[in-house]
Amino acid sequence: MSHDTEEMDVIDHKDNDSGDVTMKVDDDIAMTMNGQLDARCENGDNPTPGPAVIHEHEPQDRDEFRAEGTFRYTIIAVSKLKEAQLSDSYMIRGLPWKIMAMPRLTQSGDKSGQQRALGFFLQCNSESECSSWSCSAQAHLKLIKQNKNEDPFVRKITHLFFNKENDWGFANFMTIQDMTDVEKGFYNSKEDTVTLEVTVFSEAPHGINWDSKKHTGYVGLRNQGATCYMNSLLQTLFFTNKLRKAVYLMPTESDDSSKSVPLALQRVFYELQTSDKPVGTKKLTKSFGWETVDSFMQHDVQELSRVLLDNVEEKMKGTCVEGTIANLFSGQTLSYIKCKNVDYVSSKTETFYDIQLNVKSKKSVIESFNEYVAVETMDGVNKYDAGQHGLQDAEKGVKFVSFPPVLHLQLMRYQYDPIQDCNVKINDRYEFPEMLDLNKYLEVPEGVPANYQLHAVLVHSGDNHGGHYVVYIQPKGDGKWCRFDDDVVSRCTKKEAINNNFGGSDDEMMRACTSAYMLVYLRHSCIKEALMALTQEDIAETLVERLTKERVIEAQKRKERSEAHLYQTVHIVTEDALYMHQGHDLFDIDKVHFRSFRVCKQSTLSEFIELLASSVGYSVKHIRPWPFAARNNQTFRPMVLDIESVLQKTITDLSDQDNPWIVFLETLGPERQILNLPSFDKDTDVLMFFKRYDPRTKSISFCGHTYLSISQKVYQILPILCERGGFPQGTDLILYEEVKPNLLERIEDYSNCLENTLDELMDGDIIVFQKDDPDLETYECPTAKDYFRDLYYRIEVTFCDKNLVNDVGFMLELSQKMNYDQVAHAVAQHLNTDPYQLQFFKVQGYRDCPGNPIRCTYEGTLKDLLIYFKSKQPKKIYYQHLKIRIDEIENKKQFKVCFVNDQLREENELVLYPNKNGCIEDLVNEARQHIELSKNGSGKLRVLEIISYKIYSILKFDVLLDCLHTSPGSKTIRLEEIPCEQSEIGSNEVLVPVAHFHKEQYSTFGVPFLIKVTENEPFVEVKKRIQKRLDVPDKEYDKFRFAVVSMGIATYLEGEEPLVTEISKFKARVPDGGRLWIGLDHINKAPKRTRYAYTEKAIKIHN
Repeated sequence: MSHDTEEMDVIDHKDNDSGDVTMKVDDDIAMTMNGQLDARCENGDNPTPGPAVIHEHEPQDRDEFRAEGTFRYTIIAVSKLKEAQLSDSYMIRGLPWKIMAMPRLTQSGDKSGQQRALGFFLQCNSESECSSWSCSAQAHLKLIKQNKNEDPFVRKITHLFFNKENDWGFANFMTIQDMTDVEKGFYNSKEDTVTLEVTVFSEAPHGINWDSKKHTGYVGLRNQGATCYMNSLLQTLFFTNKLRKAVYLMPTESDDSSKSVPLALQRVFYELQTSDKPVGTKKLTKSFGWETVDSFMQHDVQELSRVLLDNVEEKMKGTCVEGTIANLFSGQTLSYIKCKNVDYVSSKTETFYDIQLNVKSKKSVIESFNEYVAVETMDGVNKYDAGQHGLQDAEKGVKFVSFPPVLHLQLMRYQYDPIQDCNVKINDRYEFPEMLDLNKYLEVPEGVPANYQLHAVLVHSGDNHGGHYVVYIQPKGDGKWCRFDDDVVSRCTKKEAINNNFGGSDDEMMRACTSAYMLVYLRHSCIKEALMALTQEDIAETLVERLTKERVIEAQKRKERSEAHLYQTVHIVTEDALYMHQGHDLFDIDKVHFRSFRVCKQSTLSEFIELLASSVGYSVKHIRPWPFAARNNQTFRPMVLDIESVLQKTITDLSDQDNPWIVFLETLGPERQILNLPSFDKDTDVLMFFKRYDPRTKSISFCGHTYLSISQKVYQILPILCERGGFPQGTDLILYEEVKPNLLERIEDYSNCLENTLDELMDGDIIVFQKDDPDLETYECPTAKDYFRDLYYRIEVTFCDKNLVNDVGFMLELSQKMNYDQVAHAVAQHLNTDPYQLQFFKVQGYRDCPGNPIRCTYEGTLKDLLIYFKSKQPKKIYYQHLKIRIDEIENKKQFKVCFVNDQLREENELVLYPNKNGCIEDLVNEARQHIELSKNGSGKLRVLEIISYKIYSILKFDVLLDCLHTSPGSKTIRLEEIPCEQSEIGSNEVLVPVAHFHKEQYSTFGVPFLIKVTENEPFVEVKKRIQKRLDVPDKEYDKFRFAVVSMGIATYLEGEEPLVTEISKFKARVPDGGRLWIGLDHINKAPKRTRYAYTEKAIKIHN
């Protein structure tokens, strides 16, 4: 949208009797005309192209990819203008730009009716069929005067041009009457013409074939979703050439390519150096241990800089490049406290890798450095404890001992605002020089002057809730700047890189939310070394070979993906893969080891069998394929294939387009004394599989397969089963048919033939057998039927520690019939702990985080706890270790208490378990074990009841917990340390609640607090203490209004007469009544929170 402050034009389309289109324009604000070509002009005609007049100062052989350009268009017969007109195209950034002019009807200012006006628009890439392109640009739209010495009439626009908004401008640029008024100087009355001119300042476009390598010599990095912050930092590190060379020299030959951060960084740097196209970073983020969701979560570039450099520095230890990070980025500071009246100094030297500069209320980097080294006086109540010298007046400060070759300055654009209870971005103007002299900040001058040259500017556009990062870099330190915006790299001017990123600009062409966030300076004496030239010879041959091989493999994979529709995957299962299976059917599709083949869909079965034979090392006569098929009874079994009749059929026909196609491959056993596989008659024979069950070990053993005649008697296969099961011949066996999951039917009559014994006899049927042992009843699962029933209810559950972020947990296989105690004992056995010192929590499915706790008296089963999980969804339960037994918690009461620090910031939520019959003092004593108090604080705690962002009451320590009722969402129990000035309250003093609201006293927000008020104290002093407590600047605090709120009525404290406090009015109702409080009326700048408070995770590199 345009940065004009008025509202957008309101356009009314209405067909009149003559077929003309009437357009009503209320204002003259910048707007798009895309999609309204039929309604742009008075008679409804489409725009007519006209001659474009190139600016006389621009050469005709201009660069079509330049960042800015100026062109003109002369409207002929302007007094008779009735239809929209388009100029010829003018190329800027490789895109065609046109001037579009049209007559419009607008409401006259004196309400005398409608009058004709000129619509003036800038059009970009309007004829492109691509829908994904975009281009951000600023432009000056000008109406040129006939006298060249007079200034034109100019209006400015800023817009993101894209497919659906490819034009932008003013529907009422100027009325036709004013434009054709000769005295105003725009109109050429002799030729009946006016001249329009546009100056375009364009960024490089996205979504089109912008060749960054051709235009700049460098390439960008592809954005994974929200990784622009990382891309900006990586480009900055890449162009720190000495660091890049050191990364190349890190030994990574034996590193895991998916987990090695140094190897992934080498890969990114190598591709940035050698590739002609934008480089991907997915392998880098994967090496960090990040999940896909992390790529869509924007983080802080300053935080990533520290974490990444720390990780690389750690990996460099013990290598030939150890110490590179410290040598490049580290400097030293000296923190000191010097007593004024005695000879005593306390000092400490510390190493820094970057310097954080305060931006708030500062105009430049120099002012921030001055504040950084400013001396603080410690006197009065803030005297320094100098040990044997006692409390002394002292001076406290920081001096710089040394500065590094590469200086990273982190600008503190984000600061916590206690009023809004969140971080806010400071977009104030903050200047930084191209050349920076830091010599005066050194304690002792170094041998080489501390003069620096600006090398890179990382810029953030947006606010604390999100935005976009780009980086401006002069790669060779020669004053030639480039703009790196993810995958697009373009040349830019020094002004664009530096001045335009100071922030806080009042220029409507500049976005006020865009400002520098991180600066990189190079020490003059180290520029040549830091920006040393790097060539292919600086990269180890082994690394080049490895990365080249990766490229070849990836290219092959891309080719396979592009040709995937021509091929079919066939999974081969042999008997060897079936022996370890312990469940129903022949294998678990999620666990079995397949041999996979990529087969052309048009290959014949004959060709496929020959491929299989050569792959497994058998003759064609020694193998036989049996395709698997899903039966109606939820089983997956092999079926017969009449090979002779289908040899010439294609794989896609035989597989019925199943992809992947799963086939059981029968092979000639090495122990058999036959030359070929036995023949199989699909009408009289059946393929049968055998399993043996052992109740002692509660396990299944696969016993192979065989061909049987359907007329064969059951007792005739008993010798085969004894042999396969390892039993002596004649052993009594119990036989079952495995019909489907959880259904085994015992075979009672062994004298019947198979055809009449087994239910719907088919190829792939399974017989489960076991020894008929008289002691069966002594086992947990005495029969195969019992085993499969138990197996049917078994489920894999992952248990994750509730208090460990991103805990992967551990997996247990449990029965869904287990009760709470059985589950607790199983988990406790794995953790080697007491089951009664574990507490379990359900999962909030929509957030995959801990939900409500599960009571130890829960009477349901594990199946009931997991009922809301989908069938294929991983089952998860959270747990936490307790210091007390779970059954004792029934005698305790859970309280959620919010601890607020001395800066009125909510630090964390405490979950406490005091005794039910205890009092507030018990709650406070337990809380002390979980919080850390400030070193110079009072050490005293108090408990407050907060309702609707207001302090309702201060709870006395002897109040019983039974009297403390909390209900989620309405009341909060807050614990805070009592400020030193409030630790003692005199008889003429009182604590008064203070809360924030806006306009209505019921619209409270933020963090309320208590302020001490003295009898007959001027209210101006109270206001000063409130300002100090909130740390609000004067400019913002002047906008606050103050009121005393009682019984829902706000009485504003305003007027010229000095106000004094009468604490008798407060004592009557405060603190126990909670009805009277001081209200701060001001705008709530904090954005409305969504229903679920999603928080940004800290950046972690896990490998």
